[in-house]
Amino acid sequence: MDLQLNGKTAFISGSTAGIGYAIAQRLASEGADVIINGRTQEAVDKAVSNLKNTSGNINISGIGADFGKVDDINALIQKLPHIDILINNVGIFEPKPFAEIPDEDWFRFFDINVMSGVRLSRTLVPKMQEKNWGRVIFISSETAVSQAEEMIHYGMTKTAQISISRGMSEMTKGTGVTVNAILPGPTKSRGIEGFVNDMAAAGNISPAEAEANFFKDIRPTSLIQRFAKVEEVADTVAYYASPLASATNGAAIRVEGGTIKAII
Repeated sequence: MDLQLNGKTAFISGSTAGIGYAIAQRLASEGADVIINGRTQEAVDKAVSNLKNTSGNINISGIGADFGKVDDINALIQKLPHIDILINNVGIFEPKPFAEIPDEDWFRFFDINVMSGVRLSRTLVPKMQEKNWGRVIFISSETAVSQAEEMIHYGMTKTAQISISRGMSEMTKGTGVTVNAILPGPTKSRGIEGFVNDMAAAGNISPAEAEANFFKDIRPTSLIQRFAKVEEVADTVAYYASPLASATNGAAIRVEGGTIKAII
């Protein structure tokens, strides 16, 4: 299927690894001009080189910026050309008991996971509206709907992303701009691999056993009973970032392996 992305320019925040990198690779393989981002320019340059080699697309560049620093975000925005596709992917997470989460963590998670997308969208979406075409996608999570007891502060930010994306979509009524949220489930990214390895070490079991226990005890509602691949999430994102998805706007789209039992 041709996703008709030739000539489109995409920016993906937090894209030197994990889901963000997989999205960048998928969009690049479809012919889009791709701009990636990471905290350091060294990591960005390495990822750009790898993406060019694997996708065969030379129109890939990157900008280093720490989304925990407003000055870095503002400097990044000034360097961006016109963006047709904005993927708000950058985010942080950590399991932590609710009673042990200090105020500082709540604010830090909100600032990075939520305000990063707000700051980018505030500048880039009006320009999309001027051209009457654009795609904005927030990478949310199944924990936005099915709150995870082990990281409530993270889930709060993911619920906020759905609310913001839906509110922003109301601004695009009758235009060629769409705003949607994608809800991945547990996905085998770099952060999750570390989480599973920690579980394995703590229980003196293998990572495979730790993964099985995770779905048995922590995500028993999962229908696929495994971690999704980052490529599976990226394939979904690429479609909704394309002109083919023009009739989908204001939606929260699940790629969560059936962990959410609600039918709405």
